[in-house]
Amino acid sequence: MPDTYVPDDAPRIEIEDIGSNPAPRETIGEVMERRLSRRAALFGLGGAAAAATLTDQLLAAAEPAMAQAAVPMTGGPSSLTFREIPHGMAQRDAVPEGYEIQTVIRWGDAVVPEAPDFDPMAQTPEKQAQQFGYNNDFLDFRPLPQGSQNSDRGLLVVNHEYTDTQLMFPGIGAGRAGRMRATAEQSQTELMAHGLSVVEIRRQTGRWQVVQNSRYNRRITGETEIRISGPAAGHDLLKTAWDPTGNRVLGTLNNCAGGNTPWGTILTAEENFNQYFSGEAARNGAQAESYRRYGIEAQGAYAWSRHIERFDLDKHPNEPNRFGWIVEFDPYDPNSVPVKRTALGRFKHEGATHAINHDGRVVIYSGDDERFDYVYKFVTARPWNPNDRAANRDLLDEGTLYVARFHDDGKMEWLPLVHGQGPLTAANGFHSQADVLINTRRAADLLQPTPMDRPEDVEANPANGRVYVMLTNNSNRTAQQVNASNPRARNVHGHVIEIVPPGAGTSSVDHASTEGRWEIFLMAGKPGFDAGARYHRATSESGWLSCPDNCAFDSKGRLWIATDGAPSAAGVADGIWAADTQGAGRALTKQFYRAPTGAEVCGPCFTPDGRTLFLAIQHPGDDAGSTFEKPSTRWPDFAENMPPRPSVIAIVKRDGGEIGS
Repeated sequence: MPDTYVPDDAPRIEIEDIGSNPAPRETIGEVMERRLSRRAALFGLGGAAAAATLTDQLLAAAEPAMAQAAVPMTGGPSSLTFREIPHGMAQRDAVPEGYEIQTVIRWGDAVVPEAPDFDPMAQTPEKQAQQFGYNNDFLDFRPLPQGSQNSDRGLLVVNHEYTDTQLMFPGIGAGRAGRMRATAEQSQTELMAHGLSVVEIRRQTGRWQVVQNSRYNRRITGETEIRISGPAAGHDLLKTAWDPTGNRVLGTLNNCAGGNTPWGTILTAEENFNQYFSGEAARNGAQAESYRRYGIEAQGAYAWSRHIERFDLDKHPNEPNRFGWIVEFDPYDPNSVPVKRTALGRFKHEGATHAINHDGRVVIYSGDDERFDYVYKFVTARPWNPNDRAANRDLLDEGTLYVARFHDDGKMEWLPLVHGQGPLTAANGFHSQADVLINTRRAADLLQPTPMDRPEDVEANPANGRVYVMLTNNSNRTAQQVNASNPRARNVHGHVIEIVPPGAGTSSVDHASTEGRWEIFLMAGKPGFDAGARYHRATSESGWLSCPDNCAFDSKGRLWIATDGAPSAAGVADGIWAADTQGAGRALTKQFYRAPTGAEVCGPCFTPDGRTLFLAIQHPGDDAGSTFEKPSTRWPDFAENMPPRPSVIAIVKRDGGEIGS
């Protein structure tokens, strides 16, 4: 590890994470600074040096683990038994000794029975619509038979977030200029590479493989017809020339993280939809203010608007309003029509993970993945019915959407986004609940929630009921927006917040409550080098991480963190880190998987028996200057005639045991 490095936090798609909140109010850094200052006074410590000392103690392992502060760096009380791998950067990926990596499915592999063989030199929209899509993100494993806990056979559900034009097609060239050279056929192929794939997989003789010709196998693309439901369905702002009813839309785009429901359906989150649209209307059209709040610019990141008319804002100004939603569909029914659930709001959703409240209502947590945006949850109006799956079909059309405000005393509140309450009235341009939901970001701004450092995955730990928020980074934060401590100005490494709902740790946990508490779980970055970086004191030289993104929990309630944005200039790749969430090893992170160069790790997902960890490896080879002809890696095929291919992998223990144990 070099002694010094420059963090590599430049976005891969330039239009991403532009920070469209025009006037961030109180930052989470200011809240945390005041809180730590109050605790310094409580502990009888004096002056700035004392406050800094207390900050170190608090963030080394958070409150439950402060007693472990004397544990030496060479050991540690983690319950994770694998020997962690070192930081590094290579063309190939890596796992600990005793584990192996299996490639399950790659970009271009057959999904539906009639799919042709993959030919990277001759991709077409028709072929791609039948093949595994690009840049796989969220993963879910749905056991077969339905309702079972079978860990050897199931449905693998995969999101396809976006495309890297320069790595998909020959002769394109790197960067935005390269993407703009895409032809009409290439743009249409990119559209078909979005959406989702569903494939049946089986584990036989210890190896995972796709079941070809399974009746469950399905592609959902950027042109699959989808129904719009909930309060915003039929609103004038959702009507287009293709759909004058405002009740149907073609496709789902930029599907990042996601989730599932207790009744077995999939929730897929639409995130950076803004980057596909272009037009002068972004500057001077009737919806220019709304476009700006969602990051829609006159020139998007792709050539689509030149070739696919509905992405031209000047011709179809309402088309962007039909994206940015949570989409629900049934993976067990390949003929089911996906549904955009507008009650859950419109923003750049990262994740849609559920928790079951003590009264049976379902709570969906989600982050809005942009600098200075917010954390949300949706609470259904009525309980789910575990005995009648059909009764839950439209459960997500009725309920209340909330946005989070974090207070300086460790308390938090959830603010309801309900038309007619507070400032959400006609006087501020909100004439109905549909208006609130279509322009969720602007509605939330008026309630003054806490702007966060790119909130991504938000998940409840089934073992203790606590909710963990992945905050990836915020290099736009200035010194004037924090009060001298954490998380920090120019927060390039991110952090993890732990929300404690009332009753957490008991059978009566109240995820629907409008109040709660919060704590810091960890502050990412390299300890001793990056200001504010804090973990358990026993964290090793390889245990630190940067830019937490997605997460998952194993059967023991341990947190597994996937990263996106590790400092590659320092020779550090993205990967997977795991840590206990309670006990002596709380926040002691250990590196379990290291991605190939240029890649991000997404969608960690365990089988019910905990013996397989599925990972989505996105944009391998996406390093500066990397192209189809000269990629920085040819993972996973390592064949001269193959470009790097986003793929889903399965990690298993060679002795057949549980992952991590």
